[in-house]
Amino acid sequence: MNLLVIHGPNLHLLGRRDPEIYGSATLKELNAAIKKHAAASGARVRAFQSNSEGEIIDLLTANASWADALVINPAAYTHYSYAIRDAVEALSLPAVEVHLSDISKREPFRRVSVIKPVCLAQFKGEGPTSYFKAVDYCLGLKNKKGE
Repeated sequence: MNLLVIHGPNLHLLGRRDPEIYGSATLKELNAAIKKHAAASGARVRAFQSNSEGEIIDLLTANASWADALVINPAAYTHYSYAIRDAVEALSLPAVEVHLSDISKREPFRRVSVIKPVCLAQFKGEGPTSYFKAVDYCLGLKNKKGE
């Protein structure tokens, strides 16, 4: 299985930005952990981070034919990017939304996700484990198909 992992704005600051909320692992460390977790089940991961809405859409489009599923942490774009939402929907990849923090317990503006309705599941509030659960969920989709 090929998994596309997209990290949104400011996630390149992991390890420095609000470690009490996002943890102390860097993005490089997080990506390595995600790849290791996926590889244990034979899955391959392509991981990207961008602070640009348009670049995220371009990455989704460019990798859609390679990927079997999408794990996306839209970060701040979660709350208002209908452009990313529409791209996720249009590509018809099984998609899972992920957040390191529990957005439902944060500031009111962070509690709404415009991306969630076009995803099969959302994992949040468990730090890197949220990503691992998303990977496992995607692998479960593959197993349900009997592949």
